[in-house]
Amino acid sequence: MGKATIAAAVTIAPDFVSGDVPIMIARDEEEREKLASHLANILKATVHDLENGTYLIVQH
Repeated sequence: MGKATIAAAVTIAPDFVSGDVPIMIARDEEEREKLASHLANILKATVHDLENGTYLIVQH
């Protein structure tokens, strides 16, 4: 099994996110979903919902 890499985070709750990955701050849930979906498609990655207002974009 290959190593998974967090490529980005997309959030409406920036207080819960930090680290060495690009963090996209969305205005609302609709924009968060669109950004996460587009980034996942561009990066050939998967969206994972942390259920705290944040999606992680992970390359598997």
